[in-house]
Amino acid sequence: MGGVKLHTETFGSGPDVVLVHGWGLHGGIWAQVAERLAHSCRVTLVDLPGHGRSPPLSAGSEGTDVDAVAGAVSEAVPAGAAWVGWSLGGMVALAAASRAGVGRLVLVGTNPRFVADAGWPGMAPELLAGFAEALAADYQTTLIRFLALQTRGAEGGRETLRGLRERVFAHGEPDPRALKAGLRILAEADLRTRLAGIALPALVVHGARDTLVPVEAAVRTAERLGAELAVIEGAGHAPFLSHSEAFSARLESFIHA
Repeated sequence: MGGVKLHTETFGSGPDVVLVHGWGLHGGIWAQVAERLAHSCRVTLVDLPGHGRSPPLSAGSEGTDVDAVAGAVSEAVPAGAAWVGWSLGGMVALAAASRAGVGRLVLVGTNPRFVADAGWPGMAPELLAGFAEALAADYQTTLIRFLALQTRGAEGGRETLRGLRERVFAHGEPDPRALKAGLRILAEADLRTRLAGIALPALVVHGARDTLVPVEAAVRTAERLGAELAVIEGAGHAPFLSHSEAFSARLESFIHA
């Protein structure tokens, strides 16, 4: 990965668990879940390239490809760990799981094909394209708008959004090039064909009120993976924040099964 070293934090003891955040954020977004997990697991938080305290990948196609991002994360975290990926981080975890080095796979608010097409539910392509266009003009406002969309319609949505807004710039501002690259992955990556080839214990956790990734996409993903499916009632796109207790309990049960 061109010598790029991603920022990680590791604490606790037990089975290795890697927590991979979503677009525009950083590993610190997992703080509440990580604190609980650390009682029985060795937890690694990682900042994706160009996010938090990690440098961006090299310019060009290698810096915008989901497999390149997955490779950089794989080099920074313990081999054989359970990967828990949220949203964009879930796509990165999927890409990593299609190769060697991942022990278990947990997808949170993840869609292997983020935008909708004729045969697959997802986010409207024109909505994601609008965010990409706005990013060049004012990336801070665009990022906050995207966070607001993630909490819309969920129980405790205002509190969850407040928490996201408080944390988003806690470790500095994300690199605009990394934000653009992340949106390109969300718009273009299609990992559906890889699902059937991933022979790992897998869990799909989804908020029943997720407005970015339809529940039907989670159902189909779980079926193709042969994974367990846990739909958290009342939760939106970030169930680990709005329903932390229910989420953490389900995650711990899966990891220690």
